[in-house]
Amino acid sequence: MLEKAEQGIWPSFAPLGYRNLDGPDGKKIIAPDPDVAPIISKLFDWYATGRLSLKEAAYKARDAGLVYRKSGAKVPVSTVHSILRNRIYTGWFEWNGKMIQGRHEPLVSVELWERVQAVMDGRFAKKHRRMTHDFAFSGLIACSKCCCSVVGEIKKQRYVYYHCTGYADKCKGNPAVCRRKYVREEVLERQFTSLLGRLHFDDEVLSWVQEALRASDADKRREQEEAIARLRAEYDRLQRRLDTMYVDRLDGRVDAAFFDKMAAEWRAEQLRCQREINRHQEADKSYMDEGAQILELARNAQQLFERQEPRQKRRLLNFVLSNCTWEDGEVVATFREPFDLLAETTAIAARSAVSKIPNLTKSEIWLPGPDSNQRPTG
Repeated sequence: MLEKAEQGIWPSFAPLGYRNLDGPDGKKIIAPDPDVAPIISKLFDWYATGRLSLKEAAYKARDAGLVYRKSGAKVPVSTVHSILRNRIYTGWFEWNGKMIQGRHEPLVSVELWERVQAVMDGRFAKKHRRMTHDFAFSGLIACSKCCCSVVGEIKKQRYVYYHCTGYADKCKGNPAVCRRKYVREEVLERQFTSLLGRLHFDDEVLSWVQEALRASDADKRREQEEAIARLRAEYDRLQRRLDTMYVDRLDGRVDAAFFDKMAAEWRAEQLRCQREINRHQEADKSYMDEGAQILELARNAQQLFERQEPRQKRRLLNFVLSNCTWEDGEVVATFREPFDLLAETTAIAARSAVSKIPNLTKSEIWLPGPDSNQRPTG
């Protein structure tokens, strides 16, 4: 088993989403399960958004048809948790304490897997205690001095204050100093509201972003069509090979064992091509819809935040912001993509309005280019 692992071959029973097959050299390998692999890929995409709990992601995967291979039983939440933690879906796996690049086809990118891990871990999740009350910002912010979580506490049975947990055994710094610093929930709420206000933009900026989104969509559609054409050509080429070899087998020019071996390899490659075609087609359908939803959310984020319940406020902030810290009386945070571009565009528009000079650069950051964040189509 160790020898197989070092060769990049998963040496055990295939995890959900893969199946065990005989490879070209006769060794047992794992290959994507055509029925389950697409659901596993979507599961990672769904959970990476940060909008679904683990239980909600499990329900969605079940509705999509995620079941155990042999029994057909529904997959529980614990198994979904294991799937999302399993690195094997990136094409890498750990065996005997070593990280090995597998020879099997990955179902998700390493980047997507890492985003899922960040969502699962939560911001500083290991460093905050489970609270009885549903405080809006508990576990969301970290102390800039000691890296511990800032948690809520009720004072005088009515006022909510936040302070650093100051666990000395889990962080650096002076926990005693951190514990003495309290801040009212209203102060944090005002600062988060101000941060979200940086995403609000007027009709002119909306027009710029929509225009850039349409231009990006046109480029993306063209790239998607080219990629689909290449994949279909490859699929047809493999099919011609299969047809030709089948005739050779009937005429006795190819023996049955060799035909079965090559046919299994080429059909697996055809399945990969078909999955990629489906993935491109699905991305093509959702691109503009997702863009419109993001614009709507960003434009109204401040108003939405002000009227939400504590749990919903946390979800909204988790979706829009990252790396929130409490530093010298101020909340410091980073906007997630693509909200960082929206904030930058809004800031450019504000500066242009003050100087009364048209500034075309506010649209340039949305235009596609070699450094853009477009999803690769190859």
